[in-house]
Amino acid sequence: MSSPLDGPRIEPPSGKARRLVVFLHGYGADGNDLIALGREWQALLPDTAFVSPHAPEPCAGASMGRQWFELTFRSPDERWRGVTKAAPVLEAFLEAELGRRRLAPESLALVGFSQGTMMALHVGLRRAKAPAAIVGYSGLYVVPEEPDGEARARSDIRSRPPVLLIHGDRDDLIPVQSLFFSAQALAAAEVPVEWHLSPGIGHGIDGEGLRHGGMFLARVFSDHR
Repeated sequence: MSSPLDGPRIEPPSGKARRLVVFLHGYGADGNDLIALGREWQALLPDTAFVSPHAPEPCAGASMGRQWFELTFRSPDERWRGVTKAAPVLEAFLEAELGRRRLAPESLALVGFSQGTMMALHVGLRRAKAPAAIVGYSGLYVVPEEPDGEARARSDIRSRPPVLLIHGDRDDLIPVQSLFFSAQALAAAEVPVEWHLSPGIGHGIDGEGLRHGGMFLARVFSDHR
């Protein structure tokens, strides 16, 4: 199976990956934006391969960047339509990467930032076999905007991997309230969710948030041995 997505990769020192972490970047960035996190986590995750695909579309709001879906803020349901539209191409990429490496679905973890977190949660919770974990930085669990939107989103969840959400309390792009909404919505859907609030941090990842993410992945991967 082939995929139109590609991006930078980091292979484990052993040369043989037993696990795979896929980074999903934010709006207006590309795969190079997050791949360095893999180097930071290599000591914690020594048998892990890291890949950070470039999103499928050029970004209208950033001449050199990419987007998983367009953001115009003209429609309240834009994000839901966006994650739904972008899901198949990401799913194809995940299947291709796992197949190429001959890894089981539970060897996969998704790590997103901002719009990438929206994609990680949407796709990761709808895979036929659950990934090992999802880590979401500075993002949001997207549900439809209609009154029963949460129930509708909950109805098509197929897997419930452990989730860690990390957010800066000074985030002015995706407000910190999104963390609490997402955690509550996931818990209501019986998804095991933890969260960490980074004090004084805006729309970004600080050292403490990075440490929490790496330790979380090391723990859940250890549980899958």
